Amino acid sequence: MTATVRTVADLMTSPAVSAGPEETLEAAARRMGEAGVGSVVVTEANRPVGILTERDLLRATAAGSAQDAVAVWMTPDPHCVGPDVEVAEAWKDLAAHGYRHIPVVVAGELKGIVSMRDLMGVAELRPVEGAFADVPRGLKGVIVAETEIGEVRGLEGFYHYRQYSAVDVCTHYGFEDAWALLVDGHLPDADEAAAFRAEVAPLRRLPASVAEVLPAIARAGLAAPGGAGSLDPLRTAVSLLALAEGFRPSLDVTPERLRADGLRLGAAVPTLVAALHRLAQGRAPVEPREDLGHVANYLYMLHGAEPEPMALRAVEAYMSSTIEHGFNASTFTARVVTSTGADLGSAVVAALGSLSGPLHGGAPSRALDTLDAIGTPERTEEWVRDAIARGERIMGFGHAVYKTYDPRSAMLRDIAREMGGPLVDFAQQVEATILSTLVELKPGHELHTNVEYYAGVVMELAGLDRSLFTPTFAAARVVGWCAHILEQARDNRIIRPSARYVGPPPPQPLPR
Repeated sequence: MTATVRTVADLMTSPAVSAGPEETLEAAARRMGEAGVGSVVVTEANRPVGILTERDLLRATAAGSAQDAVAVWMTPDPHCVGPDVEVAEAWKDLAAHGYRHIPVVVAGELKGIVSMRDLMGVAELRPVEGAFADVPRGLKGVIVAETEIGEVRGLEGFYHYRQYSAVDVCTHYGFEDAWALLVDGHLPDADEAAAFRAEVAPLRRLPASVAEVLPAIARAGLAAPGGAGSLDPLRTAVSLLALAEGFRPSLDVTPERLRADGLRLGAAVPTLVAALHRLAQGRAPVEPREDLGHVANYLYMLHGAEPEPMALRAVEAYMSSTIEHGFNASTFTARVVTSTGADLGSAVVAALGSLSGPLHGGAPSRALDTLDAIGTPERTEEWVRDAIARGERIMGFGHAVYKTYDPRSAMLRDIAREMGGPLVDFAQQVEATILSTLVELKPGHELHTNVEYYAGVVMELAGLDRSLFTPTFAAARVVGWCAHILEQARDNRIIRPSARYVGPPPPQPLPR
């Protein structure tokens, strides 16, 4: 049976929320909030002349320009479509222009608006025998679940934790505040923040049954393919901790018990990372302190001394900014495992396995390896040209989702500049040359600096060994995994997609 072709008219919101170009941003923001929409169409005589998005409002607010006219911050001359355009074509059209919202017009007059979210839900999906086929490889752009935890808007260079800009949260709040936001659904006030810190700080200590096995795990990790920077020891230690704590299937426990399991792992993983690192170096682990903040305690356990303020700020900004980042491979893995009703420890161990892949984790140290290989600024262009000619990937550049500058990289670049020094100057010179060379050699490709580039720089300046970069990423991301595990368990349905069989047609006679 042939599926009905859907058009923009089936999905658009009509009438669209609109604003005049001379109205203030404050008035437009109020209208967007009342309607619960992410953009307004700027019109003159009911003809679209611009688009104003939440991202524009955030930028304007940061600049203290809430009383500016809408025309100052809008994207002018928006691309428009007619209501009879097929959904798949509208989606491709929108992606090609790098927008998230398209006004729908008839004879030039505004009739409605359709968003990328509206289109992605149905584009390229055709019902076949009760399943879905013709899904893009890797599920790219396919909506597989609903979440209240956060979102990555790759075309806008923006991501958020719940309703707040993630960069704003990382800039103005501490790690535990972001943790509480993702797990409990709101930014804590002063009393709530103190209570949350008091709740998680005692959870950092390891059971004796786990601590006594860590030396053997650390020794085995040194022989692993990834050496000291491998996630294999951490994966094994997390599995052991979950066993020692008696984590039960998520299907069989209360939300409160599952939350407690998540806080336990989120608090204990940095302890595991620090202990395994020191043991691999032949040094004794340092016991955690409850009087220090989460990241300060992590650095204390690594080095045996309280961190300098600038180093703490740099690492906390990095870890806070990597807690959550949409339905990436490891987060999706955690939700798939949780959907089976498995325990939280199993889901986190599976997510760690996903993160261990070179295409997902591990790039911060590789970005620094690139700087080492280049050596001096004048060698950058030649090195990049040779690497591209060999078909090699330039680590620290390009992203699967962001088609503009990675906002995490922008934040960490500012912190690196505050830290200063020859490495920062060198990194900025190399970045500029790589970007200009990529524009020349890969025209039409959106390759911008991603989070790993300056993450490597700030962690190196903060005194972290390169073998710690990926485990530190994991120590932060476990918080986001656990938030997603809690969300999946609250409204669960087993994730069981279909595959298209492409082998020889059955049935065929068995060979004799």
